[in-house]
Amino acid sequence: MGARRSYRRKLIEVDLPLAAINSESVRDMTGRLPRGHPATLHPWWARRPLPACRAVIFASLVDDPVDCQEFENEDERLAERERLHGLVERLLVWKNVDDQKLLAEARWEIARSVARSRNEEPPAEGNPAEVLSYLAERAPPLYDPFSGRGSIPIEAQRLGLRATGADLNPVAVLITKALIELPPRFRDLPPANPDADPIGAAAGGRTKKQLVPWQGAAGMADDIRWYGQWMRREAEQRIGRFFPTATLPGGGEATVTAWLWARTAPCRNPACGARMPLLSTFRLSSKEGNRAWLRPIADTGTKTVSFAVQRSDEDVPKTGTAGDRGARCVVCGNDTPIDHVREQALSGEMGEQMTAIVAERGGQRYFLPPSDQHVEAARLARPAWRPEQAIPSSAYKIDGQRYGITHWHQMFTSRQLLVLTTLIDLLPEVRNRLLEQGADDSYARAVTTYLALAVGKTANMCSSFCRWRSSSQTQVTEAFSRQAIPMVWDFAESNPLIAATGVWENQIRSVASAIRNVTADANEGTAFQADAATARQSDRGPVIVTDPPYYDNISYAELSDFYYVLLRPA
Repeated sequence: MGARRSYRRKLIEVDLPLAAINSESVRDMTGRLPRGHPATLHPWWARRPLPACRAVIFASLVDDPVDCQEFENEDERLAERERLHGLVERLLVWKNVDDQKLLAEARWEIARSVARSRNEEPPAEGNPAEVLSYLAERAPPLYDPFSGRGSIPIEAQRLGLRATGADLNPVAVLITKALIELPPRFRDLPPANPDADPIGAAAGGRTKKQLVPWQGAAGMADDIRWYGQWMRREAEQRIGRFFPTATLPGGGEATVTAWLWARTAPCRNPACGARMPLLSTFRLSSKEGNRAWLRPIADTGTKTVSFAVQRSDEDVPKTGTAGDRGARCVVCGNDTPIDHVREQALSGEMGEQMTAIVAERGGQRYFLPPSDQHVEAARLARPAWRPEQAIPSSAYKIDGQRYGITHWHQMFTSRQLLVLTTLIDLLPEVRNRLLEQGADDSYARAVTTYLALAVGKTANMCSSFCRWRSSSQTQVTEAFSRQAIPMVWDFAESNPLIAATGVWENQIRSVASAIRNVTADANEGTAFQADAATARQSDRGPVIVTDPPYYDNISYAELSDFYYVLLRPA
């Protein structure tokens, strides 16, 4: 072999365990996200697979043995490369991301390569704090000018680097700040809520015998849970009357988990003029042992349609009443072209009608027909304010614009807006309560920031563009099931204020869990709003790792306004 190069090639330039990287990346991007995954903090589009980010960053900073003088022959170099590959493969696995011993090993490998480039001795391998300090002082900072929701800065920070992310979108910047900037700032702090044990628990639900000192972001996660639950109780006191329980056929009350609705439009037949319920299907549940269907009941005299719920599909139309081509009136049987439906909707003639109630008691799910009490409760629910911003005409992925839904508040029912705005209005009260408990203002603002993100997540599950899944799961689906919001004829309205299993409780749990699992004991990160031309320079020259944007392939900026109009006043 010839003379050694003055530039040492990095592992990424020579050889990587691509099969393992691909396998773990597919696992990260498909199926249900594991508890505590950063992506569960708040929805965003086109997130990068964390294993790939982790591997690329590590391999971009660690020297390949081929140019390292301490390995004198080919066998030694190959053996060392295989060892580094094994380290990469262990880093890829999700269950290992909080393995402090493994992270210390990976950080030391990066520090050793940095030391080689500086012709100095690396920090002691057995001293993780010294290694972290060395990386903060000597390693080049990592910069992602198109950071989105922060996948690359998150993994750079996990590997001990100073990480900076920038993006033009304020929602993306806020998510990244919440993941890399705030947790290290408040590491190892006990929670401020009045029920917190001074000793502390690393995770909720532990008994006093299992108590351990508050570590990392565990204290802040506990405050997110505690104050989020306080918000639910307070919201229930203020607006709970608009969420009545359901009366079961055999007597007794059951908790309503969802109300099902259909949009309506006038029938084109001048001799009819009924308001046609627009449904994609009449099936409520295909779950074995609890099958249910809607049966429409047409009154030709009053030109109205009501609904019954039954256990079989007898006398139920085989297909829904609305589709891409148009709608069918169940009163007169007339077909109405989609252009006429759209024309009526654009003129303000589209309405909505409750079709069913979904309730639960004792673990049993019930499907019930609408009642006057529930229809009236939904009608009377009115928010004190609403987001008045118009949906940008360039947001071509928001299909409702073709049907007269031109403003963001039209993406929600009045009752859904009442819930969301009530939660937002409670955030200043949370901040004041934290201050009263002795927290400083920056910490109080951080906790309310996470609770605001939980409101954004709740909006995704509390929109009139959420569908009812009638499969074996029988549940409400999120509005953003993909990178668009297609038109939804029949939608499901969740009950967000249910204790323990409600939408809001689920969101605060997932936000708290995501923060609890953030690597808070790493070097601090930074996120800021800027375009890619405003690159933050460093006198040591940053390492730039990025995944460039896709221009207008997906209208991220317009889609994110769905959240921004609620997060901004929060």
